[in-house]
Amino acid sequence: APLDKVCVLSCGISTGLDASINVAKPPKGSTVAVFGLGAVGLAAAEGARIAGASRIIGVDLNPSRFEEAMKFGCTEFVNPKDHNKPVQEVLAEMTNGGVDRSVECTGNINAMIQAFECVHDGWGVAVLVGVPHKDAEFKTHPMNFLNERTLKGTFFGNYKPRTDLPNVVELYMKKELEVEKFITHSVPFAEINKA
Repeated sequence: APLDKVCVLSCGISTGLDASINVAKPPKGSTVAVFGLGAVGLAAAEGARIAGASRIIGVDLNPSRFEEAMKFGCTEFVNPKDHNKPVQEVLAEMTNGGVDRSVECTGNINAMIQAFECVHDGWGVAVLVGVPHKDAEFKTHPMNFLNERTLKGTFFGNYKPRTDLPNVVELYMKKELEVEKFITHSVPFAEINKA
C-alpha cells in the first residue's frame, strides 16, 4: 500500500467509515442521514455507500460542501438554515417517518439531538461520533427511547487500530474504498504547520 495515501486512514477516515459500517450497520437499501460533511462525515457517507444504503442524506450548514459530498455517496442534501422547522422534522417528512440510521459528525450538541430524533421509531439507530463541549447536555424526550430508537456512541469507529486497520487498507487495495478522493493537498513534511 502506498504510504503517501494510506497515511490519511489514521483517524478521520477510519472513524467516519466505521461509525457507519461497524456501529450504525445500515442494512442494504436503507436510508442514512450524515450530519456534518467534513472529512469524518464524508467518510461516514462512504461507509454507508459501501454498506449498501440507497439514500444518503447529507446535513450541513455549508452548502458549498454538497457537490463534493456526492463523490462520497450522498444522494440528497439538507441545509437546516433553509427550513423554518427543526431539521429532524424535515428529515422525517422526506423519509416517511424517519431515517433508518444517522451518523453525527459535528460535535455540536444540537446536531446530536437532531440526529437521534430524526431516526425512525421502532428500528432507527443514531450514532454519535463528534466530541461535544465538556459542559454540553444531551436533552430529548424519554418517549424517543420508549419508541424503540437506539442511541450509540463510538470512538474511532469501534476499531482496534493494530488488528482492524489492516482491513481498511485491504478495502483500499481492493479499490472498494477510494482514499484518493479524501486527499485535497500534498505538502512536504517541512510544511506541516502550513498544512
